[in-house]
Amino acid sequence: MTTPPAVLVHGNPETPALWDPLAGSLQRDVVRLAPPGFGAPLPADFGATMPEYRDWLVGELERIGEPVDLVGHDWGGVHVVNVAMARPDLLRSWVSDAIGVFDEDYVWHDLAQVWQQPGAGEDSIARMLGGSPADKAARLVSFGFPPDVAEQVAAGQDEDMGRAALALYRSAAQPAMAEAGRSLEAAAARPGLALLPSEDSFVGTDAQRRRAAARAGARVEVLDGLGHGWMVEDPQRAAVVLERFWAAL
Repeated sequence: MTTPPAVLVHGNPETPALWDPLAGSLQRDVVRLAPPGFGAPLPADFGATMPEYRDWLVGELERIGEPVDLVGHDWGGVHVVNVAMARPDLLRSWVSDAIGVFDEDYVWHDLAQVWQQPGAGEDSIARMLGGSPADKAARLVSFGFPPDVAEQVAAGQDEDMGRAALALYRSAAQPAMAEAGRSLEAAAARPGLALLPSEDSFVGTDAQRRRAAARAGARVEVLDGLGHGWMVEDPQRAAVVLERFWAAL
C-alpha cells in the first residue's frame, strides 16, 4: 500500500515557503497548496470568504484523487477542519493547529478584531504588509522565521494578500466561527490531530482548544515551548510528531 501525500496548507500572512524547513524533515512526499491571495493569484470572482476557501481546498483535494494526510496552520488549519467536517471522504487524516477557533467561547485576538473593522483594518494590513522586501523579511524574522524563509514569504506579501486577509477575517467575525463549530463532531469521521503549541495565543485558550479537539474526536499533542510558528521554530520536532501520528493510523 502506497503512502498518501502529506498536503500542507498555510495561513496569513504566509506563502508555501513557510513549510520549507518542515518539508525537508519529513520522510514522505509533500504537496504544498497555496490558498488564493496567499502565494497564489487572487481571482477577480473569488470573494476570499471562509466558505470559499473550504470549497477551494475541496477542489484541490478532488484533483489529487486519493485520500490524503492533510495538515493546516493558522487559517490553513481552519480550512482543514472545515474540510474534515464537510468532506471527510477526501482525507485519510487531518492535522490542525487552529481547532480552538471553533469553540463556542472563542474570542478573536486583538489584531483580528482590528482587521474586522472597516478602515482600521485596511490601515493595519497596509502597515503589516508594507515597506521594502527587507523590512517585511525583518518583521518575519522577529516572529521566529529563519532569514531565508522570511525572504521568500516576504516576497509574496502583496496587495492581493491584504485584500484576501481582510475579506477572510471579516467573513469569520463572530458568531460565524461559533456557528461553524456546531458541526465539529463531523470531523471525527477521520482520524484527527490537534496541535497545541503552548506559546500560541492566537487560536484560543488551552481549555478552548482541548474542548474543540475532544468534540472533533482528535488526539491532542502539546508542543511545549513552541509558538504560532512551530513549523519554523523546531521543524525536526514537528516532523517527529506528525510522523508518529501517521504511523499510528
